[in-house]
Amino acid sequence: MKKYTSYILVGLTLCAYVLASCGERKRKDGRTDTYSSGVIRFASDESFSPIIDEERNIFQSTYPNAKVNPIYTNESDGINRLLKGSVNLVITSRDLKKAEYQNFIDRQFRPQTIKLAYDGLALIVNKNNNDTCISVKDFARVLRGEVRTWADLFPGSKRGDIIVVFDNRKSSTVHFVEDSVLGGKPIINPNAVATNKTAEVIDYVEKTPGAIGIIGSNWLNDKRDTTNLTFNKNIRLMSVSKKDKGTPANSWKPYQYYIYNGNYPLIRTIYALLNDPYNGLPWGFAQFIASPKGQMIILKSGLLPVQGNITIRDVNVNQ
Repeated sequence: MKKYTSYILVGLTLCAYVLASCGERKRKDGRTDTYSSGVIRFASDESFSPIIDEERNIFQSTYPNAKVNPIYTNESDGINRLLKGSVNLVITSRDLKKAEYQNFIDRQFRPQTIKLAYDGLALIVNKNNNDTCISVKDFARVLRGEVRTWADLFPGSKRGDIIVVFDNRKSSTVHFVEDSVLGGKPIINPNAVATNKTAEVIDYVEKTPGAIGIIGSNWLNDKRDTTNLTFNKNIRLMSVSKKDKGTPANSWKPYQYYIYNGNYPLIRTIYALLNDPYNGLPWGFAQFIASPKGQMIILKSGLLPVQGNITIRDVNVNQ
């Protein structure tokens, strides 16, 4: 009887070994991660790093056997990494282009796109600058180099040249303004400069009276303010108008409500782009961001979540 039992155990052991070996052969790239465990690297546009770091911290505390390590880079580099297979997930502000999608299909892959959030692209100026209303039309004129000085926008201004500051020449911010503000044409203002990352844009604007910085709104929130209605005290936030001429009455700031109702004109979508044949940890992390818990993190960060019930209440304020 004991001998018969031992044969059964040996047979089960061999069967398990064969199944495990088959599983390993399926993953020729050496990946061993699952939906909620393992270690991966993923790429993200650097302008989304504040919200991505918050999502990572909660995800990893929820799944202690998982570690997701970001590569904060520019949008072009992130998508190129996805195409080459060095990462299976990239967080960016655009969907795959038709040629990029076809590239995956031709190689027998099935990429996935998940919408995560809406971000208001913010225009920031020096704290001593009181000229804080601008129209999309005038902003485009600045980017095209048709407007070079603050006096061209605000007659009588003494601030001199307008210097436009971006986070990176290949960032999602640059791509957005070229595609959505300039109609697919490049920025040709000779006074447009690029730093290496968003924090440097904010620092530049703090020190430069004539600068306009372009950054994602999730960088502006005062983390001590749970209502997300105050911004960095060392800069001013411009109000932007869809009208030909921006005024305080027709211009809006990238607060969540004005993104929600469409009043703020510079809105971009944040996507998770995936090429994960195993539906492993890259897929698990992206799905977490899209889940109710992940969407609540987005809401608290100052961005607008794609999913979830958002309640708008009218409040009467007595002076």
